[in-house]
Amino acid sequence: MSKTKSIYVRPLDIKQGRVDMSHGSGGRASAQLIETVFTAALDNEYLRQGNDGAVLPLPPAGSRLVMSTDGHVVSPLFFPGGNIGSLSVHGTVNDLAMMGARPLWLSASFILEEGLPLADLLRIVDSMARAAKTAGVVIVTGDTKVVERGKGDGVYISTTGVGYVQGTTNPSGNRARAGDTILLSGTIGDHGMAIMSQREGLQFESAIESDSAALHGLVAAMLATGADIRVLRDPTRGGLATTLNEIARQSGMGMVIDEAGIPVNKAVAAACEFLGLDPLYVANEGKLIAICAAADAAMLLAAMRAHPLGQSAAEIGAVIEDASCFVQMKTKLGGRRMVDWLNGDQLPRIC
Repeated sequence: MSKTKSIYVRPLDIKQGRVDMSHGSGGRASAQLIETVFTAALDNEYLRQGNDGAVLPLPPAGSRLVMSTDGHVVSPLFFPGGNIGSLSVHGTVNDLAMMGARPLWLSASFILEEGLPLADLLRIVDSMARAAKTAGVVIVTGDTKVVERGKGDGVYISTTGVGYVQGTTNPSGNRARAGDTILLSGTIGDHGMAIMSQREGLQFESAIESDSAALHGLVAAMLATGADIRVLRDPTRGGLATTLNEIARQSGMGMVIDEAGIPVNKAVAAACEFLGLDPLYVANEGKLIAICAAADAAMLLAAMRAHPLGQSAAEIGAVIEDASCFVQMKTKLGGRRMVDWLNGDQLPRIC
């Protein structure tokens, strides 16, 4: 996505134009696309270097680099509360944040389908630019390819993020210990049901919007408490249930969660019931799970609730000794049920 001097290109017809195969040829049409859509929206000192990669400054001395990568294939491309552009920024920023890192830089690779309206592409890239600016990260390099009509579903975006972590901060899925408390930053299922309602043309009494958001500010506020945060994880694909199973297996522990303590928006709960879905398995893009020492739980929960992205935070369970690494749930009826891994694909193409 290196910048081409504007003397060589002419602006594209954004209102009426569409992506065609020449935009991926590497020639004049590619330069036009890069200049008119990508460079105009994402302009910064690193993109202006105009090379095949970006030369970046080193992070503070004594810090450790953190790197993560993600692919985004959501359908539809636009949904209540966001689109694939903002989602691609939030997703990678959050992966870095779950490592306790401060995100710095992103790269972005676009696979465009022939026939994609240029107006839609510009809307997506503008959304990425706004999301990156709000998150305080910079998209420093990228790439663009075009595939034939019918082989790309509009646009796919792959993003890679780099950040740094300082001090002894080291949240990891293998650090959960028996007796630890499980906290959740807010309601579950909002993103997945926003996608599903848009895809299926469903309307409910209350609008359902994606929770897509960058979580590193919330994480920074949590770390500032000095609480012993053992694990941070964002429950995206597979939802809360699958993520807890991942952590249980990684740590060699079991977990017991309380159904009554898990926050779910009424509209999301109603939509899940209507569609026969379990909100425990529905994807989220702006929520996190934190597992901490029990002695620090009240302090950490208060810090989460004081942040705009954690106002509905709740204590939802505890880590237990269990050689089988099972996740169990106390039901509202007073019984217990196993909360197993997601089998199959409950909601396709949601992130």
